[in-house]
Amino acid sequence: MTNPKGARAEWAEHARAELKNAGHRSGGARSAVLELVAGQDCCLTAQEIFDALRVDGRDVGIASVYRALELLTRMGLLRRIELADAAGYEPALPGGEHHHHVVCERCGKVSTFEDAALERAIDRLAHRLEYEVGGHEVVLRGACADCRR
Repeated sequence: MTNPKGARAEWAEHARAELKNAGHRSGGARSAVLELVAGQDCCLTAQEIFDALRVDGRDVGIASVYRALELLTRMGLLRRIELADAAGYEPALPGGEHHHHVVCERCGKVSTFEDAALERAIDRLAHRLEYEVGGHEVVLRGACADCRR
């Protein structure tokens, strides 16, 4: 991703417009979740989102966070990534920019990576299978350097 902050700001604007076009009102938990996720570098779990909103003084219930995440995911505005013990959520950028994740199965640490060779391999595989791939998710699992020591 060449300009992650710019892309996330663009995503937030796009997401607000899509919500409005779908007839959803602005404000409340949905807007709080959207703003928080737009400011992150990587995926967050529902609990992490809830905790961050509470720390910021937002009076948002955990059920409202889950409802907002479900709606934003269903509308294609968020990507849901299966992590070690929970799902993480991050913006589904309109331009298709994305990164992948590696998860430590011991401590739960999540790291991101980009790999042009992997993207080319996925494109070659799609061509060989005669599929038009609209998106993909790569999550590698293992043990981080700290946990292997």
